[in-house]
Amino acid sequence: MFEKRFHQLSEVISLCQYTTPDQELNEVQALELFHSYLRQVQNRDGSVYVIGNGGSAGIASHFAIDLLNALEIPAQTLYDSNVMTCISNDYGYDHVFSRPLKLLLKKNDLLVCISSSGNSQNILNGTEVAKKKGASVITLSGFEPHNPLRVLGGLNFFLPIIDYGLVEMGHFFLLHTIIDAWMTPSIPKKTQNLEFCQSQRSRFDPLEAAPIQMDRSD
Repeated sequence: MFEKRFHQLSEVISLCQYTTPDQELNEVQALELFHSYLRQVQNRDGSVYVIGNGGSAGIASHFAIDLLNALEIPAQTLYDSNVMTCISNDYGYDHVFSRPLKLLLKKNDLLVCISSSGNSQNILNGTEVAKKKGASVITLSGFEPHNPLRVLGGLNFFLPIIDYGLVEMGHFFLLHTIIDAWMTPSIPKKTQNLEFCQSQRSRFDPLEAAPIQMDRSD
């Protein structure tokens, strides 16, 4: 069973779709573009905010810790229990991320949104705030190809399978690879991919361009 599940995860990762608002990327281009967004945050003294629900919240916390500790990039989640219960009680859980982001998120920041289904309303609301404020957005989703989240980022990762376990493990694997590749100089970086990233980031840089229900959501 374990070996079978491992092979299923490997297959799902191989099928991951990487997109910008108007084109598909290969995995090297996607990795370099993600790194380009992180460098942009560093160069502009910004921060990375990472949001998700349930298992995706755990992945978000792990990624934020790695950014802060390993890459020395300011990063945080929005999971203080007092704040979450206050906002959920006063405004509803759909606004648990969007309310703090309205106050905290700046145009030099990056919002990373993780949702297995891509249908979580609180994630979508947070993304809307980021786009209105001119911040950059990266999304990770799965399940159905027409889920709303997968088209909202300057960079989007989509795993085409309806399986919570595989999608969550896939998202965790992808984000850990982002960290590992940054820290491993031996991973080749091709000039054409770096040039591609620079062109993509400038096209969708919110500082230079105008921003643009499944019963169980996670």
